[in-house]
Amino acid sequence: MVDHSFADLSLAALYDRLNPWGPGDDYYLGFVRQAGDVLDVGCGTGQLLRRARAEGHTGRLTGLDPAAAMLVQARADRTDVEWVLGDTRVRSWDAEFDLAVMTGHAFQALVRDEEIRGCLRAVRQALRPGGRFVFETRNPAARAWERWTPDRAREVVAADGTPVRVTHEVLDGGLRDGRVRFTETYDSDRWPAPRVSHSVLRFLDGDSLAGFLAEAGLTVVEQYGDWDGRPPAPTAPEIITVAVPTA
Repeated sequence: MVDHSFADLSLAALYDRLNPWGPGDDYYLGFVRQAGDVLDVGCGTGQLLRRARAEGHTGRLTGLDPAAAMLVQARADRTDVEWVLGDTRVRSWDAEFDLAVMTGHAFQALVRDEEIRGCLRAVRQALRPGGRFVFETRNPAARAWERWTPDRAREVVAADGTPVRVTHEVLDGGLRDGRVRFTETYDSDRWPAPRVSHSVLRFLDGDSLAGFLAEAGLTVVEQYGDWDGRPPAPTAPEIITVAVPTA
């Protein structure tokens, strides 16, 4: 099930405004620049691949996402990237890519064990020998969800000039069974009613993550705690991972 914030065309059009280019995007772009053929799993609006192509990347760039509304945004900007609707359960590739990425905490949308296993197996299958899989997930010890409160509103202006206020509210008291459920509410004085999206994210610790990767035939070769390259730490905000197919 795709979250409403990604499935609704008008809300998908706000994604890039709410998530402007940042240090994480720079980090991933460095890998894309060095790779020939790239698969972006959960590409959303395709910011990363669009930037790479605009810079002159000449290899195959493929973005995969289950939300048609997000791909509408991607296709509107660039038609010289392969935008694919679906996920790794229905789309597969066999040793066709030098690099696979999952950015924007897309990995955390895999909430069930079988979803994680299936996605990692598909990524492993898609990579050529020597290929790399780069992704990030929030470190559960940093408890990021405690800052997802209604008083921390964000405001953006839509392309038509409509001001939109976005708030979050965590449900069920926070982390339960490794998952955080929350609502994302979009509201504007120009709309008859707010639009509410319900989401669930999975939080894995480093050991659990390593176990899933190993099971899928992927070996961790680099890991960081934040985009500045600091090493993993108990309360570092991120678990940024570079993995390769196990020899």
